[in-house]
Amino acid sequence: MVTSAEVHWFKSSYSGGSGTECVEAAFVPSGVLVRDSKRPGHPHLSVSTEAWTGFVAGAHRTQLAHR
Repeated sequence: MVTSAEVHWFKSSYSGGSGTECVEAAFVPSGVLVRDSKRPGHPHLSVSTEAWTGFVAGAHRTQLAHR
């Protein structure tokens, strides 16, 4: 198990400057943690690396389709 001190949360470079309505993610040995940046002390989601990769690929395809 990873302690909270070892977790490095990050936001997408597309999240804008205010940083008030973002999803944050953190890579951990068991996969990826996802949380609401407005509520960092609340529970987070834990997803597998495969699920995260699929999510990011799907988001990228959607972005390209709307260009």
